[in-house]
Amino acid sequence: MKIEAFFRSRTGIVVASVIATILWGSAFPFIKLSYRELGIQQGDVYQQILFAGYRFTLSGLIIICFMSVNRQRIALVPSTLKRIVRVSLVQTFLQYLFIYIGLSRSSSAVGSITSGAISFFQLILAHFLFKEDQLNPKKMVGIVFGFMGLILLFSKGDHTFQFGSGDILLFCGAFSASLGNILSKVESRHISVFYLNAYQMLLGGIALICISSWKIGIIPFHFETKSMLLLLYLSMVSAVSFILWNYLLKCNPVGKVSMYMFLVPLFGVGWSMLLLHEHIQKLIWVSLVLVISGIIIVNRDFTEKKVNIYGSRSRKY
Repeated sequence: MKIEAFFRSRTGIVVASVIATILWGSAFPFIKLSYRELGIQQGDVYQQILFAGYRFTLSGLIIICFMSVNRQRIALVPSTLKRIVRVSLVQTFLQYLFIYIGLSRSSSAVGSITSGAISFFQLILAHFLFKEDQLNPKKMVGIVFGFMGLILLFSKGDHTFQFGSGDILLFCGAFSASLGNILSKVESRHISVFYLNAYQMLLGGIALICISSWKIGIIPFHFETKSMLLLLYLSMVSAVSFILWNYLLKCNPVGKVSMYMFLVPLFGVGWSMLLLHEHIQKLIWVSLVLVISGIIIVNRDFTEKKVNIYGSRSRKY
């Protein structure tokens, strides 16, 4: 197929990887912009959760539409529901519950760099859960670099550290994302990746809407054109970046693709400076370099024989 040939080419790998990571990196400042447009304040927890619910419900529907256009089966199979709910609870519900509340109490740049912890948490969890994914010296060096950067992110420069509630929640979100990726790897042995992620996003989004709307109603916001476009963009970020990334992983060895994950915190900080005019201190730049270095080291360690987080064979539901 022509599309698969493109994703296997050097140009295709670079272009698709950069687009996907640009989109992922942009999510943090765009969430902050959405809060600003809708008047969502730091203490408006239910509004934050509801907005997250809107986003991922739409993202799930977008992927389902994509599957339909590509003539993939989209009907929800009851026997798969338990697997989908398990992934959805961690990867969408808990992850974005933490991230959306955390971002209201921290900066977009800090959120972007903290997302780098996903790679490191994921390696540690995989070490204990999968025999084929044991830690080795190279991975451990990368993890040390990464966590040094994350620790430095909260250093005040006088050997003391300051962790706010938002920072802690962002770390919880990164851990949930890591655990969710591990669960996705396990369940993708039984369910197709597109089917699994479309419905886990959809169900997770609906759950977020349900736990918040009972308190503040289903549509408490006054949406205007700009805020609607921001919501649509964030929904497209999750759907489009997911589609691009999984085509890349389908057509290429893991090592050729996963090393580009270092671009996510880099683009996240860049977007934060551009859109939110956030001031990036010197320590934050050093932290970013260390986290990026760690991500590159741990991902370059993978060989072509390694099974990627979404790379297992699956039945096509």
